[in-house]
Amino acid sequence: MNLQGKAAIVTGSSRGVGRATALALARGGCSVLVNYSQSRAEAEAVAAEVRALGVKSLCFQASVADDAACRAMMAAAAKEFGRLDILVNNAGTTRFINFQDLDAVTDDDWNRILATNLKGPFHCARAARPFLEAHGDGVIVNVASVAAFAGAGSSIPYCASKAGVVNLTLSLARTLAPKIRVNAVAPGFIAGEWLKKGLGADYEAAKQAKAAHALLGKVCQPEDVAAAILALISTDLVTGQTVVCDGGFSLGPKVTHGIK
Repeated sequence: MNLQGKAAIVTGSSRGVGRATALALARGGCSVLVNYSQSRAEAEAVAAEVRALGVKSLCFQASVADDAACRAMMAAAAKEFGRLDILVNNAGTTRFINFQDLDAVTDDDWNRILATNLKGPFHCARAARPFLEAHGDGVIVNVASVAAFAGAGSSIPYCASKAGVVNLTLSLARTLAPKIRVNAVAPGFIAGEWLKKGLGADYEAAKQAKAAHALLGKVCQPEDVAAAILALISTDLVTGQTVVCDGGFSLGPKVTHGIK
């Protein structure tokens, strides 16, 4: 897909991967709706950065857990830009919970995490469908996580929600073809605010350990994940796939000798 003149929605784009993706799309000539739930000032700053790159931008508050809000967001984007070609389902949430402490996981944790991380992408995809189908070459990219495959991450509900996103990607790819392609990217450790806040004093040690184990010797930056998302957007014959972006961490340590 040529991004010039296209329009996109990136959920959860006030910071991190969402922000990096919004700016990458804008550099390609794509107008971008910057979605946020609570971080208005940060989202407005991102929208200003997008406009500075010479394309239109709209800042829109909506919780992706709210179906009506998702429908209003899609309609607002289509009205502002005159079209909608790309949806990046990036919004996500979690709570850092020790896996051994099963009693620490509450119903509220399950409901909140699944509502945002799993129901949210479905709400957005459903609401965006008629607009994405209008030009016959719509694209959805869901942001999953390597936690979907490893069963390890910030919490058990988070891992389960991201596994659901991988399966949702398959279901939507089957359902929305041939007019809409649906893929996912599964990042590993992403340097930045999310994990700094969640890991606290353990952040730097965890970052160094992940980098040391990764085949490429480094962890993801938000821009790395954004590049993977744009690659999936631009590759016209790929659908129903989940691309792991973790520097080779999930492949295990580098092999230095053969097995005898």
